[in-house]
This record gives sequence, structure tokens and C-alpha cells, in this order.
Amino acid sequence: MLETSARLLQLLSLLQVRREWSGQELADRLQITTRTVRRDIDRLRELGYPVDATVGVGGGYRLGAGAQMPPLLLDDQEVLAVALGLDAVTTGPVSDMAEASAGALSKLRQVMPSRLRHRLDALALEAIPHEPRAADVSAEVLTDIATTCHRYERLRFDYRRHDGTESRRDVEPYRLVRNGMRWYLVAFDPDRDDWRSFRIDRMVPKTPTGPRFVPRELPEGGASAFLERSIGAVYRAVSARVRMHAPLETIAPMMSDSWGTIEAGDESSCELRMYSSSLTSIARWMYAFGVDFTVIEPDALRDECRSVADYHDELAARYRRAAHHDGP
Repeated sequence: MLETSARLLQLLSLLQVRREWSGQELADRLQITTRTVRRDIDRLRELGYPVDATVGVGGGYRLGAGAQMPPLLLDDQEVLAVALGLDAVTTGPVSDMAEASAGALSKLRQVMPSRLRHRLDALALEAIPHEPRAADVSAEVLTDIATTCHRYERLRFDYRRHDGTESRRDVEPYRLVRNGMRWYLVAFDPDRDDWRSFRIDRMVPKTPTGPRFVPRELPEGGASAFLERSIGAVYRAVSARVRMHAPLETIAPMMSDSWGTIEAGDESSCELRMYSSSLTSIARWMYAFGVDFTVIEPDALRDECRSVADYHDELAARYRRAAHHDGP
């Protein structure tokens, strides 16, 4: 009887994890027969859990709407995931959540069996506190924006661009996307008739929200892929070609496809195409290669090299040589 009860709890836990399971998949996970799976499903229904079943090749089982779950069904790995996840909140890009994270972890600990509680205690973690970052956002703002996405309601907000200019925007919000330590909103801007991404920390949402809208199909690859392309476009705003006065095998290990490519090379030199958000950044990067180089294009990069040389005496000779057409 105890074995059956434990198996029912495990079955119920599996039904919570995925939208739908086939009978064979459940049988394999629980190491029982498909006939026993059907009996266990009937027992769950007798206990009041609505489990829907579909027949046919693509059929399976799913937990119905309105199911009331037991207070806690976590296996050992899930306990680890919860502990690490809640701890990460205190050092993540969402402000004013450290106290809530600690409170949630404390409440979970109180309802855990002693075996899992000891495992959690063994995961005692400490994080180095940090001062609020400029890119941090409040949980309230994230929740409000996520709600407008869920309800398909137009969102109005004041937006501050990277150059400091401000504007009022009125968009159709779709998804929140986290990239590193920053949160972004992917939305469709009717005024520009195109998709846009906005940094949440630069937004000041206005109330009330606008009218509901008919959702559009997201860009190719979804919101995260669109954001990745948008950010990539920013960091590829300018490009330059330079000739490195070093063998190809010396320079190639230092290159990354994310910011440059090797267009040609031999045993004495190679030509690079480099991308960045500004020519100033490219000029400063060149120091990391540790070799002489010649600017091929654009001419403005030569001016940047002269500026860098003026501020760094030890680099002056190399950068002034690079600023000339003929190189060393």
C-alpha cells in the first residue's frame, strides 16, 4: 500500500511537469506496465484529480484544469533547483526581491521532509552583496509589463535611449526576455510599423494601459532570437578592415566570429574585418593583438588610432604607424 501511494505521488508529480505524457512514457519513468499506469490514473481520478486522456497515436494523459496539488512534491534535484534559483534572485537584475526570496525559501524548508531539509541545509550558500546597478529593475515593473503582455493590452511608456534622448512610445507588448543582467521587452511599434526591443531599466510605464490588440505572429525564431539579432545589430553598427603584420596562425586563435572574421592571410600578414558599436572600440581592441597593424578602411579609424596614441604614450609609436597608409 505504501509503495502504491508513493507511486501515485510520483505520477502526480510527473503530470505537473509536462503538459502531456503518453502511457508508455509514464510506464518507463515509473518502471511499471502501461496497464498499471491506467489503474493508477483511475485511482487519481477517484481521489478528485481531473486527469484527461486522449486516444490514438498521439494520445496521452494530461492534468485537467482546476486540479488542487498537494502542498509540496519535490524530488532531490528539484530541491537543489529551488535553492539555487531563489539564491540567484538576491544577486540577479531584479531589485527589491532579496527579502521575498529568503522568505520563500524559509517557508519551503518548513514543509519539507527531514531528508530533503538536511539536503537543503547542506547547500548553505552565500552571495557577495552588490550595490544596485543601473540596469536593475523592480519586480513590480516586471510584473506590470508581463501582465500587459498576457492580456494583449497596448503599453504606453517614456523611453530613454542610450544617447540620453527621451520619447513617448505606444506599443503592442509581447514578451519579456532576459539577456545576461538586463531585461528587455519585445514589442511591435505601430508608429514605426516594425518590431522593436526596449530595455526595461530605461522604461517608465504609464497607466492606464491602452486597449486590447489582436496578437501578431512573432518574428522568425521567436522573441529571444529577435532580441539576439537586435543586440547583434547594435554591436555591428560599424566595421573596419585592418592588416595585421603577423602570420595567420598567430592571429587566428585570438579571433571570435561574434566580432570579426579573417578575410585573407599568409605566413607574414593577414587582413581582418572587424565589427563593433564604434570605431573607438575597434581602435582600443587593436592593442590586445600585440602586433603592428595597418588600417585599410575606413579613414576615420586612423583618426581614432591617433587619439588613442595621444593618451597612451607606450602605444604611441604603434598607433601612429597604423594611422599611416603604408604601415611599418
